[in-house]
Amino acid sequence: MSGRAVLAYSGGLDTSVTIRWLSEQGYDVHAIVVDVGQREDFAAIAERGRRAGAAEVRVVDAVDRFASDFLTRAIAANGLYEGTYPMVSALARPCIAEEIVRVAREVGADTLAHGCTGKGNDQVRFELSFAVLAPDLHVIAPIRDAGIAREKALALAAEWGIEIPAVATTYSIDQNLWGRTVECGPLEDPWVAPPEDAFERTAAPADRPHEPDELVLGFERGLPVSIDGEGAGLPTIVRTLDVRAGAYGFGRVDMIENRRVGIKSRELYEVPGALAIIAAHRALEDLTLEREVAHHKPAMEARWADLVYDGQWFGPLRRAIDAYVEATQTSVTGEVRLRLEPGSCTVVGRRSAASLYDLSLATYGSGDAFDQSDARGYLRLTGLPLAVWAAKQAAPADG
Repeated sequence: MSGRAVLAYSGGLDTSVTIRWLSEQGYDVHAIVVDVGQREDFAAIAERGRRAGAAEVRVVDAVDRFASDFLTRAIAANGLYEGTYPMVSALARPCIAEEIVRVAREVGADTLAHGCTGKGNDQVRFELSFAVLAPDLHVIAPIRDAGIAREKALALAAEWGIEIPAVATTYSIDQNLWGRTVECGPLEDPWVAPPEDAFERTAAPADRPHEPDELVLGFERGLPVSIDGEGAGLPTIVRTLDVRAGAYGFGRVDMIENRRVGIKSRELYEVPGALAIIAAHRALEDLTLEREVAHHKPAMEARWADLVYDGQWFGPLRRAIDAYVEATQTSVTGEVRLRLEPGSCTVVGRRSAASLYDLSLATYGSGDAFDQSDARGYLRLTGLPLAVWAAKQAAPADG
């Protein structure tokens, strides 16, 4: 067996072992690290890949495209899987898949490879993306198809002289601009509290400031464009919020998650920037979306999140829902004030030139412009079906 394979390479245990496994099967391996904002030593990752046997290790800068093409849609859709998880990995995989396919075309590869297990969601996301982007290329997944369990992968790494960072031998970690995910090791017991060494982007309780902090997040057409009046690109805004909110320990998510493959898993997430942005965006929508749109959009958001989580980024329904979501964002412009306190990020103010909040209608004071006499006719007509129904229930049955 031989050929040229392009591998989605993270530099972790599984993908490093995958390089060597592919090499021993006769593949010319091009290991591609796609930078989607992860906080990694790319020089060390590249060196690890070369030592594992890659013919080429390439780092592709996709941070800005990840933000502009993927995170913007997640923000507009308030993208949270099961109402909780901002989908750090699910949003990155289609972006990475596009880059892997692009390099494969460039180098004339006949095979695409990934290091996912058969229990995870990422195999679904990669392979469904590859099916749309490159249906003519062969896909191989050695960790899954060769049945390489984590213990075996660690043993193979030791045997082959592949050095793995210490934290990666305890946990399985994925991270990018949108957040950080942690699983495996002590987290596999859902009764055990997450050890502090599992966290990196959020401060431990003893290290959090006691005095609160406030910031103002500015939006235009549903997307964050400034912090405290200073304009900034989305990557900068996310990183800034990660630091400021993370310092207060905000953004930790510990959840039992329903994976696409049908099992429950215990997942740990650090997403201070993502959760702060989504909280602010929702608050601004509360102020600017008309009632029927505001009531309907959450159902579309939940469906959107399921599709993205399930690897359907390149499917037609996700695109169609995006068109709907985009149409709802035309007036979602304004500012939201957030207060940071230990373990929390709370919306404490919002304002917009497109606000549908009218004080003259909402006030109970002397400036009230609401004609309360209109309520009688409204209630009479609204209650008419109930009155008819109630009368029939009280009447004796025929016969």
